Amino acid sequence: QVLLVESGGGLVQAGDSLRLSCAASGRPFRNYAMGWFRQAPGKERDFVAGISRSGGSTTSADSVKGRFTISRDNAKNTQYLQMNSLKPEDTAVYHCAAVLTYSDGWVPTERYEYAIWGQGTQVTVSS
Repeated sequence: QVLLVESGGGLVQAGDSLRLSCAASGRPFRNYAMGWFRQAPGKERDFVAGISRSGGSTTSADSVKGRFTISRDNAKNTQYLQMNSLKPEDTAVYHCAAVLTYSDGWVPTERYEYAIWGQGTQVTVSS
């Protein structure tokens, strides 16, 4: 299976931007649908955005629509989360997730649908 390593988190001010990366190693990256989740202290791990294995289909949570964009580069075995207009409520640990699939169009949105998780990267947005 793949190993996932996130990077790109940090401390920013409200309104700033960040780009998170998730580098995958191991099995062919192109066979995995990918997603981003986040977990704030004392809260559940929530879906942020997901992308099909081909990159042709994406979806995102209502709370980030219009601000966050998920993408992937299968040649670089990496997925990204571009986060713009950050808000203090975006503060959380962001986790990359993957699931093996043979469906080009499937974008999983539930935590239980993902089999592989990264350790996470902290994003802190100050007001």
